[in-house]
Amino acid sequence: MARRSGTEAEALPFADDPASPLPSRSVTRGDPAKARQRPLPTPPVLARHGPAKVIAMCNQKGGVGKTTSTINLGAALVEFGRKVLLLDFDPQGALSVGLGVPAHDLDRSIYNVLMERDVGIADVRLKTKVDGLDLVPSNIDLSAAEVQLVSEVAREQVLKRALRPVLDEYDYIIIDCQPSLGLLTVNALTAAQGVIIPLECEYFSLRGVALLVDTIDKITERLNPELSITGILATMYDARTLHAKEVFTRVVEAFGDTVFQTVIARTVRFPETTVAGVPIISWAPQSQGANAYRNLAKEVVAAG
Repeated sequence: MARRSGTEAEALPFADDPASPLPSRSVTRGDPAKARQRPLPTPPVLARHGPAKVIAMCNQKGGVGKTTSTINLGAALVEFGRKVLLLDFDPQGALSVGLGVPAHDLDRSIYNVLMERDVGIADVRLKTKVDGLDLVPSNIDLSAAEVQLVSEVAREQVLKRALRPVLDEYDYIIIDCQPSLGLLTVNALTAAQGVIIPLECEYFSLRGVALLVDTIDKITERLNPELSITGILATMYDARTLHAKEVFTRVVEAFGDTVFQTVIARTVRFPETTVAGVPIISWAPQSQGANAYRNLAKEVVAAG
């Protein structure tokens, strides 16, 4: 997928006046998201597993669907025969809770992997209710790592070193980042080859995109030359509203093919799956949301 630099992102057509709403302009009749959708091939069967591609699910704005997308993309990839490790890298532990793991009761978590030399990923990972989908959990302990890592040598690369022993066991490792651009997120981006940016189809969600893209560019230049944007994922899309269509159109104008053709629509099914502690593909396999994440998985596999 093509990518835009931070300079280009700052000149997005919706950012001419950060304090104002989207300027009035016409939107193509119909649903611009549907107009971009094309049939996607089913991913090929793998002869063997690994080494894993590491993907960071990242946006410094909260509530844009990072955790939901991490869970359901992982489950969809497993449905296509991939082995997947999900890594909860948010002290709130939402990914862990969303997979039915009581984060507050954990004896060890990703925090121990980062801060204790004798603890590895294999010591803390858990099986989920989905066969082939594993989890490295997190809880509030991780919040202390942001401060403690400051004094570490090569502090930006601690997570990358921790993941190295398990890379050959998985096809994908997906990191659910916290909603900030602090040292934990920098660690995730340094460990990753790809970044997926979930973006709520709402005006104020657009304003932080330029800053995030600029951060990704800096990490690519200074810490991780393998890093690139896998894609921008439109989430919480409501085709009934002109505003959502307008925002989606602007994002496509600005980022072109970097925007996934898959769009995640608003649905009551996602909160239900959180309560159940399972992905939507298990909870409601024939739902629109489940099919959307299957299509996203196809795009991710096709992106390499």
